[in-house]
Amino acid sequence: MRIGIDYGGTKIEAAALSEDGEVLHRRRIPTPDKYDLALTTLRDLVAAVEAEVGRRGTVGIGTPGSLTPGTGLIRNANSACLNGQPFQRDLEAALGREVRLANDANCFALSEAVDGAAAGKASVFGLIVGTGCGAGYVLDGKVVGGAHGLAGEVGHMPLPDPGPDELPAPACWCGLRGCLENWVSGTGFQRAFKAATGRDLDPPAIVAAARDGDAAAQEALRRYRDRLARGLSVVANLMDPDVIVLGGGMSNVGQIYEGLAEAVQARTFSGAWAGTVVPARWGDSSGVRGAALLWDPEEIPAPS
Repeated sequence: MRIGIDYGGTKIEAAALSEDGEVLHRRRIPTPDKYDLALTTLRDLVAAVEAEVGRRGTVGIGTPGSLTPGTGLIRNANSACLNGQPFQRDLEAALGREVRLANDANCFALSEAVDGAAAGKASVFGLIVGTGCGAGYVLDGKVVGGAHGLAGEVGHMPLPDPGPDELPAPACWCGLRGCLENWVSGTGFQRAFKAATGRDLDPPAIVAAARDGDAAAQEALRRYRDRLARGLSVVANLMDPDVIVLGGGMSNVGQIYEGLAEAVQARTFSGAWAGTVVPARWGDSSGVRGAALLWDPEEIPAPS
């Protein structure tokens, strides 16, 4: 049995998966705001899941932020109490076993590559376009983290080929300017719509207005798709994925897929990229499933 944990900013979700990927038990709890409490909460959560299923499992966890190579300290997590902490080491001590840990976007990509929307494909890029913009890359069924844990993090590269209406580049929380996250996240979509129209609507309201024939909202969706295509064309040129899988709130907006793959292809070298851009199969469950899948079946220890 494999237990996956998705450590979110407001909730923690745990799921136990059988050998064939069936969810045996699922549980959600609020995210604590103190580090010591986070460790004991996760310890008790794993114990509760194992008690419910009646089996001991491996544990994989998808975290906000990422591990700093060399030190193992968490960085860039929106759950601020994790930052600067040796989270994996301390969690292994609390649970008394090895724990696999990866960025939540990497877990998303892994889930969709193994048995999700990109199942059977060798090269898979996953992009979460929700409140923020996280990404992960999977090659031949393995997460590619890179030398510094930055592989695939296109959310904090500049929006390619900005036009006059996209300059000066907006400041990003990360300290850079013009980051793709500021344009293709749900938050960025809302910000850009307000800047263009003076109307402060959340993404669902903008999408609803577009469906009702609001010209400004329709133009906002067209501009969103164009900006997303520009960002994904860099992914296509650098990584050449078979499939790009989108997750997060904006991935549920069907209009953004209309002509999206073709727009990406048009911006790639020689127009040779012929991949697809698709919504996630597992939706919000991809993170917890991917965390569990950090353990390959052959790596799971035999019951003691």
